[in-house]
Amino acid sequence: MNAPHGRPPLPTLPPLLAQAAQQARALVRRLPTQPPSFVVARVLDRVLLPRLDAASRSALSGRTVEVELIEAGLRVRLQLGPRGFVVAPGGGDTALRIRAQAQALWRLVRGEDDADRLFFERALVMEGDTELGLVLKNTLDAIGPLWPGMAGH
Repeated sequence: MNAPHGRPPLPTLPPLLAQAAQQARALVRRLPTQPPSFVVARVLDRVLLPRLDAASRSALSGRTVEVELIEAGLRVRLQLGPRGFVVAPGGGDTALRIRAQAQALWRLVRGEDDADRLFFERALVMEGDTELGLVLKNTLDAIGPLWPGMAGH
């Protein structure tokens, strides 16, 4: 059976590897989010921040967004501050939580897929402040690929 939109389905892991992957995810989820969040914040300062208009900056400012790569269990927690993206405090409220398969998130940032399609394929799940999710989605739609020139590669 083919996956949606002609993409081949991801292969299933043998039981022993699936168990090892699940244990690795559980371990990664317990690690601090600060180091990967710091790296992602610096990348977003370069590729997203210069392209945000004043209205988008205002709507996103000070709101904690958490993004999780489902397969790895890797999470980043970010906020947009006055000088750019920063690591969000670990104990604070999360306004929006986005869970995505790594391949789906990569297709989104490359402009190969849009958030609506990924949402309906259940490859991307948003929980929390619906209005903030729509602002973020519409902002990304208006900006286009975060990695220009890479779509289709």
